[in-house]
Amino acid sequence: MGRLLVVTAVPAEADAVRAGLTDATVTVAPVGVGPAVAGAATARLLALAEAAGRPYRAVVSAGVAGGFVGRVAVGDTVLGSASIAADLGAESPDGFIPVDELGMPPALLGGGSVVPADPRLLAALRAALPSATTGPVLTVSTVTGTAASTEHLRRRHPGAVAEAMEGYGVAVAAAQAGVPFGELRTISNPIGPRDRDAWRLREALTALTTAASALR
Repeated sequence: MGRLLVVTAVPAEADAVRAGLTDATVTVAPVGVGPAVAGAATARLLALAEAAGRPYRAVVSAGVAGGFVGRVAVGDTVLGSASIAADLGAESPDGFIPVDELGMPPALLGGGSVVPADPRLLAALRAALPSATTGPVLTVSTVTGTAASTEHLRRRHPGAVAEAMEGYGVAVAAAQAGVPFGELRTISNPIGPRDRDAWRLREALTALTTAASALR
């Protein structure tokens, strides 16, 4: 069956995941902040495992995230139904244009700006975490920090429940390697005007440890 690979952005998230694991065969690795470094590092881990004859059976992008107010609360657990590159595209006088709509050949888009989670992996995570909220998770290169940008994202992605910075990069690496992908997040702060006093990292990391029991 192969092993499960769980990647996080930073060591604190990796430590929180390891603290909650019940399966000693799960590999956990912090791969860096942002979609580029997370995607590149994940691709390297997947390639090295395949070359060694011990390929991973799936990869999960895990960590803390911002949550859309009214959809999830601080401390909640989120399962991504898809990872969306929310700021990959072009600006125009009429608004943002997703990369999928720029007329590029599909082969150059690597699956486009939306990468769905593997259905079987998502179903297994939902069964193990029945209280988790399931919905699209946005991947951004710049953390949302104003009311205007929050409302802009709400209008463009009415079903999205959270935003983070790595999921899409990890999802593309997994897709290129033919490995099932999933995303697991716990909410550390509301998306909106930047207010570090409203962040609850300790609560989110504790929730991540609890949720990690589903990773096996």
